[in-house]
Amino acid sequence: MKEIAINPVTRIEGHAGVRIYLNDRGDVDSAHFQVVELRGFEKFLSGAAIEEAPRITPRICGICPTSHHLAAAKATDQIFGVEPPATGKKLRELLNIGQYIHSHSLHFFMLAAPDFLLGHDCPPETRNVIGLARHSPDLAKKAIAVRKFGQRLTEAIGGKPIHPSNALPGGMSAPLTAAKRAELATMADEALRIALEGWDIAHTLLDGVDTEFGAVRTGFMGMTNHGVYSTYDGPVAVLNGEGGRIGSFTGTDYTKFIEEYSEDWSYLKFVRLKGGENYRVGPLARLNVVEKMGTEHADAALAEYRERFGTVSQAALAYNLARYVEFIASCELAVKLLSDSGITGTDVRTPAVEVVNRRGVGIIEAPRGTLIHDYTVNDAGIIERCNLIVATCQNNYAIDRGVEDVARRVVKNGALSDGAANQIEMVIRAYDPCISCATHAIGRMPMKIELVRKA
Repeated sequence: MKEIAINPVTRIEGHAGVRIYLNDRGDVDSAHFQVVELRGFEKFLSGAAIEEAPRITPRICGICPTSHHLAAAKATDQIFGVEPPATGKKLRELLNIGQYIHSHSLHFFMLAAPDFLLGHDCPPETRNVIGLARHSPDLAKKAIAVRKFGQRLTEAIGGKPIHPSNALPGGMSAPLTAAKRAELATMADEALRIALEGWDIAHTLLDGVDTEFGAVRTGFMGMTNHGVYSTYDGPVAVLNGEGGRIGSFTGTDYTKFIEEYSEDWSYLKFVRLKGGENYRVGPLARLNVVEKMGTEHADAALAEYRERFGTVSQAALAYNLARYVEFIASCELAVKLLSDSGITGTDVRTPAVEVVNRRGVGIIEAPRGTLIHDYTVNDAGIIERCNLIVATCQNNYAIDRGVEDVARRVVKNGALSDGAANQIEMVIRAYDPCISCATHAIGRMPMKIELVRKA
């Protein structure tokens, strides 16, 4: 048995692996994306008070804690039978936008860009954020400035730059002050300027790249509000592999459309449509689902994106460009919300008094895709059952099949070069997987690739 290990693979959040199995001729027989970490949060949330869920679940991950915070808060709204006031809802939406600006800029500029701007076969000691900073120092500085705005937005509205805590049943615990709004509005204008300048680079990022690498035919799922891009509120639309609309859902209706399942090579759950068709979520899926972004510059970017990839794309690498279109939209939406003087209103919460419903399902669009928090409680509001369906689980099948597709292309004579291994990793990175969210990992973080020759 021959093994080639790459450990660690950089620029991925979490602990995962790839195993490539070779036949006697040295060709790829099969390959899998593997995750073998503990999934624990669903169990140790049982027995906690439901109002604690928005404070506990952000600890699942330090990269996308806001997503879990808000999904849990929306679920608690349902359980207590309360709806946030208009200002409270706007603050939640702005908090979610802060997560997008922070997460999308981090992934695009610091995780994905080195592969395209420096070259996928560039030496690994150079093909990273440090190498990018040396190659394009102005770009790196701008990326840091935008990320700073995303974190500042999270801190000002959520109470903390990481693991926010201000969303609670019925709204938010504190209003946004006029002084903070003024500060954030100035930063938002600068972030939008940087995002638009970056589009000059982003829209050419995949020029000359074979975007069929890792392409997988699936259906798609994403939130939309009457055809307009939305990340906090609205029904989730479901498309089949041809791009035809199957239907849409909100709340507990998600169980009519999707089902979870497992495979023996991974502890990470898989999710598929009822009937067996696999689907994807995240930036690519959302752009496949929506008719328009709803903001001037993002709509222009979407038009350019669709000139190349069409209205419905199956290309995995297109996730990178779709993510940037969303990044522009997020900056525009931040400017819009912070220009609204009503966002500093003090009516930010509807008091939650008693349990009205024994079950609550909170659904939002996290940066990586549709996130579902499903809680069942007893009459005292103690969690009896918790189910978390995260984006990486929903993309698990496509990542797995994309890995095998690229492995078959790049493994030559039973050998895997460093540049070829990185091409496999590029497909994984396109999805920006968050392994901690998907498995709630405990332990080490690196991903490794192993090449195994069957006896």
